[in-house]
Amino acid sequence: MAEERLEAEVLDLLRKQQSTLTTAESLTGGLIAARLTDIPGASEVFKQGLVTYCDRAKHELLHVKQETLDAYGAVSRETAAEMAQNGAELTGADACIAVTGNAGPDASEGKPVGLVYIGCCVKGRTVVKEFHFQGSRREIRELTVKHALMLLSLTAGALHSGFGEKAVP
Repeated sequence: MAEERLEAEVLDLLRKQQSTLTTAESLTGGLIAARLTDIPGASEVFKQGLVTYCDRAKHELLHVKQETLDAYGAVSRETAAEMAQNGAELTGADACIAVTGNAGPDASEGKPVGLVYIGCCVKGRTVVKEFHFQGSRREIRELTVKHALMLLSLTAGALHSGFGEKAVP
């Protein structure tokens, strides 16, 4: 399966870099962690997965600033960045992939269905990408997992290759 190949490639890349990974998930509810741990040998790289579905969990477990949540909302570039940065720092991981968004079925906090932010922090450098997915709740969550893994692969690969921030997508 193509998706399983992506998970294996991400784990292999991080393994070669001798890097560790944590996930911080909201709308995907642990799907990224589940996909990664489906791959034999994931324990060499994967440290832990945090599911912070509500604002309180984001604040208490990931130390997302209450000011950030109040000013920008849970579904925001700023929240995704703090989730990724703090997830890596709090767990001692070299990398953290974080996702927050609205999978539907209705708009929430004025944010449309399908709006997703994916944050990726690798060795202290953070990238956040905004996506507008369409489809059912399940499809939006699946697309989020796929794009999160792709962003992690691109970010970790670019930084490992010595291209620095300018090469990060």
